[in-house]
Amino acid sequence: MSTFHLSRRSVLAGSAAAAAVVSLPTVAGQAQAAAPAAVAKSGYRWRNAVMGGTGFISGVLFHPSVRGLAYARTDIGGAYRWDDRTDRWVPLTDHFGWDDWNLLGVEAMAVDPTHPNRLYLALGTYTQPWAGNGAVLRSEDRGATWKRTDLTVKFGGNEDGRGCGERLLVDPRNRDTLWLGTRHDGLLKSTDRGATWKAVSFPATPSATGQGITLLVAAGRSVYAGWGDSDGTADTPNLYRTSDGKTWEPVPGQPTGAAAKVPIRAAYDRLARELYVTYANAPGPNGQSDGSVHKLRTTDGKWTEVTPVKPGGATSDGGTDAFGYGGVAVDARRPGTLVVSTNNRWAEIDTVFRSTDGGRTWKSLKDEAVLDVSETPYLNWGKDKPKFGWWIQAVGLDPFDSEHVVYGTGATLYGTRDLKRWAPQIRGLEEASVVALVSPPTGEAHLISGSRDIGVLYHERLTASPSRGMATNPVFGSSIGLAQAAARPSYVVRTGSGDQGNGAWSNDGGKTWAPFASQPAVAKDAPGPIVTNADGSVLLWSLAHWDGTVYPAHRSADNGATWAEVASLPKGAVLVADPVDPTCFYAYDTSAGTLYASTDSGLTFTARATGLSSGDAGFQLAAAPGRSGDLWLSVKANGLYRSTDGGTGFTEVGSCRASHTLGFGKAATGASYPAIYMAGAIEDFNAIYRSDDEAKTWTRINDDRHRWGWTGAAITGDPRVHGRVYLATNGRGVQYGEPV
Repeated sequence: MSTFHLSRRSVLAGSAAAAAVVSLPTVAGQAQAAAPAAVAKSGYRWRNAVMGGTGFISGVLFHPSVRGLAYARTDIGGAYRWDDRTDRWVPLTDHFGWDDWNLLGVEAMAVDPTHPNRLYLALGTYTQPWAGNGAVLRSEDRGATWKRTDLTVKFGGNEDGRGCGERLLVDPRNRDTLWLGTRHDGLLKSTDRGATWKAVSFPATPSATGQGITLLVAAGRSVYAGWGDSDGTADTPNLYRTSDGKTWEPVPGQPTGAAAKVPIRAAYDRLARELYVTYANAPGPNGQSDGSVHKLRTTDGKWTEVTPVKPGGATSDGGTDAFGYGGVAVDARRPGTLVVSTNNRWAEIDTVFRSTDGGRTWKSLKDEAVLDVSETPYLNWGKDKPKFGWWIQAVGLDPFDSEHVVYGTGATLYGTRDLKRWAPQIRGLEEASVVALVSPPTGEAHLISGSRDIGVLYHERLTASPSRGMATNPVFGSSIGLAQAAARPSYVVRTGSGDQGNGAWSNDGGKTWAPFASQPAVAKDAPGPIVTNADGSVLLWSLAHWDGTVYPAHRSADNGATWAEVASLPKGAVLVADPVDPTCFYAYDTSAGTLYASTDSGLTFTARATGLSSGDAGFQLAAAPGRSGDLWLSVKANGLYRSTDGGTGFTEVGSCRASHTLGFGKAATGASYPAIYMAGAIEDFNAIYRSDDEAKTWTRINDDRHRWGWTGAAITGDPRVHGRVYLATNGRGVQYGEPV
């Protein structure tokens, strides 16, 4: 499942308790065009290798006054605008570069009902000390261009509560005024359409939970704010409102108790003048086990519980049906018609309920749903049929079409036009965190990818989601390692987190798989990367836990039937196989700055070059295809180094200031050496480069519109197509570029 998105999107604990903020420095807006018209020097065209979603859709928002206009936000992959003419999502934040990687997590978004071209985003992935501060983007052309204001607070677009909201709102009384709820710093207000912000008085005090204000919603001329740091009792309210834009007060009579501890989302039925609020006992998307739905009649303040099904009943297998409530959306044309979603309902599977009588009665849309995932087959998850969804906190109802409902999950965005037939409405939206890439020299597929969302995919075509879906036997919820035998490309191995094993092999180039017959005991909790030698006869598995703890590497010479520890290989060393000599492996000990080599098929390793860069600077060791002993060492902190004698000595590549990841592709016409592709810095910024002359000179091949945040995991050229390059991103899937 696009479950936990370990590493890049793992849910982090809140930072230390923050005192109530009285005021904040006003930060002037920086009128910068965030998506300039710069063109790559080499004239590259960049596109996604189509997977079809794969990540958590944390919010979806239909514009209330423009037919066919909608926006979506994700936890690490930025924001998108729906293009109704092409039935595709258009990415709006790909211009963020390496230094702004933290801004690809979208905390909240807002539109102006009376000015259709205005769009606002609150950006920031983590609130941790090592993450940068948040920012607000504002656009007057639906996200085509932006102006940016950097803030002194942090947002948690990939932390607990990321499916709540929206935390950003245009004031219904004055369209130049915006409200912005934070997790640790109270309530912010802007009176100049997001250019500058100040903290305003709010009657609740932030705590260490990292929730703070969970939602902002307009109901008539009033604004309501949900508060996620309440303990669920009457003494600590969790829903506030202001009628004059100055003073906030608790909403009288609001629900209390564990089932109404955290307000998750709210929607206002302006025809019936009723406000609907979904609640849970935790912010989600994980950890919810109780919840409820309530409505407030704003004309007289009367509260009514309208929970479709109360959590806690028995499941079909005798367990407990534990879950919370998530999304809510109202029909703009029909009073009393709305949809709400369950969330974190694993036993009985999440659903979307619909009511046409103000919540008196409900119908589960899952019960008659027909799911068509033919466009994104991975949604079968290796089984006979897909499930309706999980992690449903984003729900939208088209204000111009009462039967057009969409809801986000941990892996896609489903939509329907008749309340029965559902299919992914996800074209153009790609959010995988990709960690490994292989471009085979032969065979049907030009690309095999490994991600932390859907394991391994075999891409027969780059323009359609792989027809086989995710690799099975076993299914990996998250991929860690992927390797191909250089002289036997039909042999591929993979490692990752799986319920039926953590390693697998393929003898048909990655089309079908079989699990290793056995695995090291520690592999269950520490399934690190794996390499195979040139002819596929030996495997080396470098075992590492998610938390960074490393263990001794293990070796198998019988296709994973048995494994033995390699005592002479330093724990956590970066491994690579010689692409020509099957007896040779290389390993880089990052803690000591030493290159080790094996000439007996990985049985023993001995030190060669010493005194190289060490520490936690970020390293990658790559071997040039078709050449024995031709090694390239990427060092994030201080450049690129090359050895042509199997690691006995290294020479600094003077043309490069920093190298994050490096790969090879087909040589240019007339060139004898493979093309080199690199994510790194030749000048004083990070970009994507190609060299056709062994790194003597470089050409930048991306442009300022296409930077995708952090791109340090993997890059590879196509061995059959000169100029084509595949780039792993942390939240925007696989980007591939080709000269035009």
